[in-house]
Amino acid sequence: MPEFVHLHVHSEFSLLDGANRIKDLPIRAKELGMKSIAITDHGVMYGVIDFYKACKKEGIKPIIGCEVYVAPRSRFDKDGAIDKEYNHLILLAKDNEGYKNLSKLVSIGFTEGYYYKPRIDLEVLEKYHKGLIALSACLAGSVNRAILEGNMEKAENTAKWFKDIFGEDYYLELQNNGIKEQTLANQKLVEIGRKLDIPLVATNDAHYLKKEDAYNHEVLLCIQTGKRMSDTDRMRFETDELYLKSPEEMADYFSNIPEVIENTVKIAEKCNVEFEFGHTILPNYDVPEEFKTHDEYLRKLCMDGIKNRYGDNPSKEILDRMEFELSVIERMGYVDYFLIVWDFIHYAKSHDIPVGPRTWFGSWFNCCLCNRNNRYRSNKIQLTF
Repeated sequence: MPEFVHLHVHSEFSLLDGANRIKDLPIRAKELGMKSIAITDHGVMYGVIDFYKACKKEGIKPIIGCEVYVAPRSRFDKDGAIDKEYNHLILLAKDNEGYKNLSKLVSIGFTEGYYYKPRIDLEVLEKYHKGLIALSACLAGSVNRAILEGNMEKAENTAKWFKDIFGEDYYLELQNNGIKEQTLANQKLVEIGRKLDIPLVATNDAHYLKKEDAYNHEVLLCIQTGKRMSDTDRMRFETDELYLKSPEEMADYFSNIPEVIENTVKIAEKCNVEFEFGHTILPNYDVPEEFKTHDEYLRKLCMDGIKNRYGDNPSKEILDRMEFELSVIERMGYVDYFLIVWDFIHYAKSHDIPVGPRTWFGSWFNCCLCNRNNRYRSNKIQLTF
């Protein structure tokens, strides 16, 4: 049986577009004899952690990626006549640096480039490309769009730009999806790949698990676009081939160019992102210079709060309560967290910004401690700093 890896896959987190349940993807990949599979949702990475865990559970290697939206000009340009269209691009993380860069790009897409979709641009892509593999994506990719416009010069120049940035980690993506425009694009992509020495790779842009799920996917698209199945002008893919195909199906279609199947395995071997769970990772909080440690500064803030509420001579019960709670916070490694929360709550109160009890994790945390320890159930003691 030939080895093959799906590198272009949409899960349920490609909202109202992907019909693949994350829990089902590694199971199906395993059934088909595959050792690895990617997740490449549209513009988001919401499903990455669940996907990673589901794959590990089934003994399948997870490949972390995203199909990002690339603005035709700058991510800051938002002219409805020009910038409403966007290009697709597949990005896969090779390592943890690549994962961080991919996360950064996706975040920028929302915070700086959002216009109909979360968009990045070539500027930030060049800045945060390290550790990433790029695939030219579907018919909505920039190279494919140029090909279908009949502008081969533009298609080649676009491919050259990506090759200059990603080097050997840029691939032209061929698909077997039953769409006639894709057949034309595949032919031209092969020509460009041979001419510019850019490797080719096979994908299937899997939006659903099995071929018989195509109808359900059409229903999903109708929900997304507010259409009925009976509407003749509704959005549809005109194919039932966008499923998780077996290695044999993919190898059979691309039998005349077997390297595109082999390259899926080579790419999978390059991708080795590892997540470590069970450790809290918090940003560093810069304390004033006169304090040697973060623990010392938190303790000072707590003492200030106690003096403000109970005067200069608080009772032993109050001090014992403070010591107990601080010991738990320090032992759990949440000192920086409490300092960060205190910082923005203190700012809000200092600037007459309303603060509700649900805004502050510390209030909840104190309640938990009270409920777990009978000797601290008194509502008369408050340690607000």
